[in-house]
Amino acid sequence: MPGRTREDLDTDDMLRLALTKLVEIIGEAAKHLGPETRRRSPTFRGPTRRGPGDRLVHHYYFDIDLDVLWATASSDLPQLLKDLGNEKD
Repeated sequence: MPGRTREDLDTDDMLRLALTKLVEIIGEAAKHLGPETRRRSPTFRGPTRRGPGDRLVHHYYFDIDLDVLWATASSDLPQLLKDLGNEKD
């Protein structure tokens, strides 16, 4: 994420809330992807009953592992978008 660091999550409540919501929304949307879409992403693990989105939705905000949130938002999600052909140029 341009201009942001992992340390920003420790001090920026708005960034932390935004990334939490982003992962939550994508996790919920992933549950509705068809098999062909899933095959386009070799890194897509598919939704699980206890995936990151579910964990964010069903756990208290203070229990979120910020290192996992950062890795998901900065590495996993951009790769998923690239694999699915939705990468912005």
